[in-house]
Amino acid sequence: MEVENNHYFYVLECRDGSYYGGYTIDIERRLEQHNSGKGAKYTRARRPVKMIYTAKYGQKSAAMRAEYAFKQLTRQEKEEFLTEMDGEGSASSEEFFKRNK
Repeated sequence: MEVENNHYFYVLECRDGSYYGGYTIDIERRLEQHNSGKGAKYTRARRPVKMIYTAKYGQKSAAMRAEYAFKQLTRQEKEEFLTEMDGEGSASSEEFFKRNK
């Protein structure tokens, strides 16, 4: 059984304009890791990165489902997601991913 906690799905914009979606329990620490070269292999060569979206979830599985769903989107769909989610939270992101399966 999963423990309720703060779990986050986040999106970074890389120096080259590409997007990276990930999961963490500590947004600030994870951003620091990405920018110091200790984050994902994908972001190491694309630093600096900036955090452009976060959504908080009560369960790890929900946040990881959001990360997976984001990574399945095309570039255009990712841009639509980010535009639509500007200022929105996790409930809206789950709705978006269900609509765009």
